Amino acid sequence: MARQTVRDLIKSGEFIAAPGVFDMISAKIADASAAKLLYLTGYGTVASHLGLPDAGIATYSDMVGRVERMANGVEKPLIADGDTGYGGLLNVDFTVRGYEAAGAQAIQIEDQEFPKKCGHTPGRRVIPLADAANRIKVATEARSSRDFLVIARTDARTSLGLDEALRRGEAFLKAGADILFIESPESEEEMARIGRTFDVPLLANMVEGGRTPVLDKNELERLGFKIAIFPTSGLLAAGAAMRSIYQEIRSAGSSKSWTGDMYAFGEFCRLMGFERIWQFEREHAETT
Repeated sequence: MARQTVRDLIKSGEFIAAPGVFDMISAKIADASAAKLLYLTGYGTVASHLGLPDAGIATYSDMVGRVERMANGVEKPLIADGDTGYGGLLNVDFTVRGYEAAGAQAIQIEDQEFPKKCGHTPGRRVIPLADAANRIKVATEARSSRDFLVIARTDARTSLGLDEALRRGEAFLKAGADILFIESPESEEEMARIGRTFDVPLLANMVEGGRTPVLDKNELERLGFKIAIFPTSGLLAAGAAMRSIYQEIRSAGSSKSWTGDMYAFGEFCRLMGFERIWQFEREHAETT
């Protein structure tokens, strides 16, 4: 059976909540959940792969391999953070082609200057509107299938205000974007205005501790959003759990008395695919 596309999910009319994945463990756990769409977070992938901030340090080469590994290691459709396209317009063209060939179902392209900075952090600057729209136009022209969607993100709200962010959204739609991502609105009122302005699929970025209020499904739907990504939820939860158990091991010399939630070892082995290994060994056991 062919994998369901993001376009199929949008056409279903159902609200889509996409957990952020950043390595193969998080991807497999999210894939085994009830989530219908996964989001490859640039912030988390750069942190887990390089141990560095999401500040334009990671390259296309750093990222496309992670996209391919995760997209082909899960059953659910995957949308992937493509930052600014990692350079000029030719880089955008190569990035879109590479992400599509790697198995992603959609790519997020933003209008920040290169090198970019993580959303919800200070000091983000955007390129001129005409250049930003051209970036999206190149992205839409580079794909080989219309089922590979282009998510156009603007970071203009933080530095230039919401009016400019909305203008950019309109320009991105004219350039061919399939989904709009107005980054970092700072209140429910601003989110409602975004929802009233556009009659296209809108994406909300739910970052715990970020600039935008973290809302539930019903609230987001009421405000006009179709998709919500939760890029940092998994990595922040995992980070807190690891910090807790590592501190316990350091202070107590053991994990025996730790009270946090832990994956059962056997269940985790099955999640990683050990059952096939065990079955293979049973069928092809070497005899002497």
